[in-house]
Formats: sequence, structure tokens, C-alpha cells
Amino acid sequence: MIDIYNILIVCAAALVTALVILALLGKAGGETPHAGRPASDAEPAISALFRGQDIVDATDEARALITGSEESWAELSAALRPRFPSLPGKAPTERRLFASGSPGDDGYLELEQVGSRMRLSLCDRPANSADLHQLRAAQTELEVLRTALGTAPNPIWKSDETGRTDWSNKAYESLAADVASPEPGAPIFDMPPGGPEHMRTRRTCLASPKGDAQRWFDITSAQQGNAWLHYGIDVTAVVRAEIAQRNFVQTLTKTFAHLPIGLAIFDRNRQLALFNPAMIDLTQLSAEFLSGRPNLLSFFDRLREGRMMPEPKNYNDWREQMADLVAAASDDRYSETWSLPSGLTYKVTGRPHPDGAIAFLIEDISAEISLTRRFRSELELSQCVIDTLDDAIAIFSQNGVLTFSNAAYRTLWKSDPDSSFAELTVVDATRQWQEMCKPSPIWGELRDFVVQGHDRAAWEMHVEHKNNMRILCRVTPVAGGSTLVSFNCETPALPQRQLNTEGV
Repeated sequence: MIDIYNILIVCAAALVTALVILALLGKAGGETPHAGRPASDAEPAISALFRGQDIVDATDEARALITGSEESWAELSAALRPRFPSLPGKAPTERRLFASGSPGDDGYLELEQVGSRMRLSLCDRPANSADLHQLRAAQTELEVLRTALGTAPNPIWKSDETGRTDWSNKAYESLAADVASPEPGAPIFDMPPGGPEHMRTRRTCLASPKGDAQRWFDITSAQQGNAWLHYGIDVTAVVRAEIAQRNFVQTLTKTFAHLPIGLAIFDRNRQLALFNPAMIDLTQLSAEFLSGRPNLLSFFDRLREGRMMPEPKNYNDWREQMADLVAAASDDRYSETWSLPSGLTYKVTGRPHPDGAIAFLIEDISAEISLTRRFRSELELSQCVIDTLDDAIAIFSQNGVLTFSNAAYRTLWKSDPDSSFAELTVVDATRQWQEMCKPSPIWGELRDFVVQGHDRAAWEMHVEHKNNMRILCRVTPVAGGSTLVSFNCETPALPQRQLNTEGV
């Protein structure tokens, strides 16, 4: 009994040793990138025999993978390359193994020599129910992804290590049709060669040979093994908007350069962002100082040092005034007139701009102020001269509004038109005159004459004051459709003095 038990133990040990040796021999004899050849010794379902680059024999499953018109290494390798990216473009002439590029995939391609030919075989473990289920789920997901990428409105394509396009969606194919590329698979975008970065974005232009307007795309490229995935976004509208904005800024810059009004724009951080040459001429500030982007307080500080703004009585109060100035300019409330020691007069205006910016406009109004002062002086002189006249004078505009009168008028009619805020019309004036005079038809004719626009000639008529004083009223048309009405008070003639000649 003991002998039989010992014999069984020896036999079992020998059997285990033999299996281990066979396993080691099998592992050493076959070169596989994963766990070895499939357990089944059956012929692989996908297998093809090559003579050079042409397929001389293949299984039905292998031929089903070929979508082109020729049965060649190029067509079959293109179908297998998504799973085995290391497949070369031309058939090797020596034994090779090509592993799958997906983690967890233990399938591999084996290329071995059979006589004068090469045989390519797909070695994979037999599929079970779980594998079939995962395959069906992956196929469903693949259909969804194909539909999503194929119908995407933006061009998406894949290029190999040589830059040729080996897959694209409909949007890319539509662009390729517009460009009319002479060679199938040739890239339609000017893409730089792949660099060390795994993702990059660049903007490129796509010109149509039909002479249409250029189209711009932002292309993001992501590396996938030796290949690249490209995603394009049509930014033609953005580029055109940027060009229009740049042209508009250039136009504004040229306009500002010829503008006689000094312009200084400070950004939201209160730093000088833009100025024109007139600002240099008006403020006597150097271009180097303005180009250094000084802040707002430094800008006005330099103006104060150069006596290009009114000198403040108190420097500390001036700092507070600057803060109030900025607040007023932000609310579009700042507008002042600076009278400088040099005799110049500047009008300074602050205006708010988008994004918190502030613009200051400096305008030299010295000539305008001088002209206004001279005009006001001439008006005062004319008023003084007319006030010395004995005749009462009133001037009415074409609309019948009293615009001018002298001191004799105010004395005669006991009325001061300048003391009233309301406009005195010819109707109001003739009503006052009529109340102080005896009845006369002159007042209606006078009202009609003042507002009459054509066929006017000077005329005169006497009226009698209620104090029995005769008044000669002269009505004379003047320039601009205005009417001058003068009143001359006639006094009785004094008797001439008789000379005493009796004693002579």
C-alpha cells in the first residue's frame, strides 16, 4: 500500500515537472509582446499572404477590412493601423511583431516569412460572452461618436506623422472641396511640423482659389501617438472685427494727430493711455514724459510746475481739488476755464469713458475770449454813444422782439426792458405807447410793419402824448430784417430875442 502511494507521488511530481518544462519551452520559443500566442492552434481569422507589397492570398475576414480597390499592404495596414499604430507604410521583409496601442489589449500582429513570401496574422485570444458584450457596447458608443464628430459644424481631422490627412469629418471635407486640393490626403491648412508640445493652437488663413474672401481658423492640435488630431474653429468674423477695430483706431489716431484740441485719456488705473501732439503743444510737456504713462496726479503736478494751470493758493487743498476733479470728470461734470499767467486762456473739460477711463480735453480759447471781450467793449461803447442821443430809440428783430433801446427811450416811456427776464415784443411795446398817447392809427400799422418780411420802406408820423407833447415817430428798416423806431419830442419854438437898438 505504501509502495503504491509513493509511486503516485513520484508520478505526480514528474507530471508537474514536465508541464513546467513545456511551459518554459513554449515561452522561450515564441516572441510575443503580451502573454504569448492564443491557446487555440486554429488558423487566425485575419491573415494575409504578401509577395512584396501585394496580397496574393487572404482570409475573407482580412479582405473585408480592405475598403480600397487594390489588395495591398497599404490598404490592409491602413485598416489595421488604428489598433496597431506602429505598422509601417511599406511591408517589412523580415519577421516582426506589432503590439496594440491600447492599454489592456493583448492582441498583436505577427509578420513571419513563409518561403519567399511574408504572412501577416492577427493573434488574439478567443472571445467570450463578456468580450462580445463589451464589443457591442463599444460599437454603439462608436456610432454615437462617429455621428457627433462627422456632423460637427467645425472641421475635425486626423493626420499621420508625415502630415497627410487620413481621417476627416464632413465640415473638413466641405472645406477641402472648396479649396480643390489636387492630391487626396494633402493638408489644406498650412500646419507647422510637430514640436515637443503635446497640444498647440495657432491661427491660419484658408484662401479659396475661386477668389472668395479669406477665411480664418483657430486650429488646436493634440498629439495622439505618432498622429495628430486637429480641431478648427471659424474665426473669420472675429478677425474681420479685429481688422475693423484696428483700422478704426488708426483713423482715430490720425484724426487726433490733426486735432487742434489737446486730448489725454487715462485708463481705469489713472495712467495716461493715449495723447495727441496738440497736448504737447498746449501744455509744453515733453513727449518723453507723456510716453512714460504718468498717472493723473503726476500729469497735473507737472502742469502746475510749468505754470500751465492756475496756481493753487494751498498745495494741500489742491490735492483735494484734484480728487474732486477726477470725481467730477467721472460723472461728466467737469468743465473749467483756466486763465494762465502768460495771458492764455484754456478751456478744460473732463469726460468719462468706458471701463472706468477718463478723457481730458484742453482747448485754447484765448482768441475767442479776446474777440468776446472786444465785442463786448464795442457793444458798451455803442450803447454809451446811443444813450447820448436825444431821440428815443428802439430796435425790434424780425420776429418782433425788442433787442435794443437807449436811455432816452427808458425816460420817455417809463420802461426798462433790460430789467425784465421776459422778452418784450412789439405788441407789448406798442400797448405801452398807446396807453401813454392819445388815440392814433399808427400803432397797428407799426406792428404790421415790424413783422412784415418784404416791401418795406421808411416812413414817419406824428403822435401826441397825453401831456400835449408832439412826438415825431420814424420807422426805418435796417439790416437782417430788423426795424428801428425812433421818437423825437418836438418842443414849441422859443420867441426870438429882440435887439434893443434905440440907444445906438
